[in-house]
Amino acid sequence: MESAIWTKPGGELTLPQNEVHVWRASLDVDTSERTRLFSFLSDDERVRAARFVFPRDRDHFIAARGRLRELLGGYLQRSPQSIRFQTGRYGKPTLTDDTNFRFNLTHSYGLALYLFATQRELGIDAEKIRPEFATEGIAERYFSEAERTELRELPAEIRTTAFFLCWTRKEAYVKAHGDGLQIPLDSFNVSVTPGEPERLRSTDSERWSMRSFSPAPDFVASVLVEGQFQWMRFLTVGGDTNCVGQ
Repeated sequence: MESAIWTKPGGELTLPQNEVHVWRASLDVDTSERTRLFSFLSDDERVRAARFVFPRDRDHFIAARGRLRELLGGYLQRSPQSIRFQTGRYGKPTLTDDTNFRFNLTHSYGLALYLFATQRELGIDAEKIRPEFATEGIAERYFSEAERTELRELPAEIRTTAFFLCWTRKEAYVKAHGDGLQIPLDSFNVSVTPGEPERLRSTDSERWSMRSFSPAPDFVASVLVEGQFQWMRFLTVGGDTNCVGQ
């Protein structure tokens, strides 16, 4: 698993068909920036924001959705307010009026990642590495037998990282399909050993490309993209190219 090298974009946003773009952003923004991002939201999104009980969750939702609209608007050369979403049967969002441009997003502890590509399905998941969550009970419930065996055979000092590699790879697979938990998590296997090539073992494994990386210290992220691509570009929002989400 590599540490991603993040760069700031220059000029107009374009997305060639053989590229995949990953954007990183902090959801902990100041009041003026949050107000600006809130102005991009639809009426429905504003209602959803108001339903959050805790202010931090509400503020993160506003930042995440507003930033998504801003990035999509940049690629599509449209205003963020004009972006319209629809959701699939199991909740995966897509654009209502552009069937070629695909996106997916994830956030964990104030760190947001956005994945963009054209004419290919995709999924992304990120998690903060938390030893208290990486328990054998969780693994027994959600991981396949092969994954649990590989995990148990690893040295203790890398087992927690391996746990979250497994978790994010499985989540990325499910999100790419857009079928939610209609896909049993033990019906496919992913590799879990840090430092070794990412491997997907499923009935449709030839359809996908998988990659894992560290988006920030103490975080793990994985992406699943349909087909082969030439280049994955890592981009960051704002001036911080070193660390967000802490």
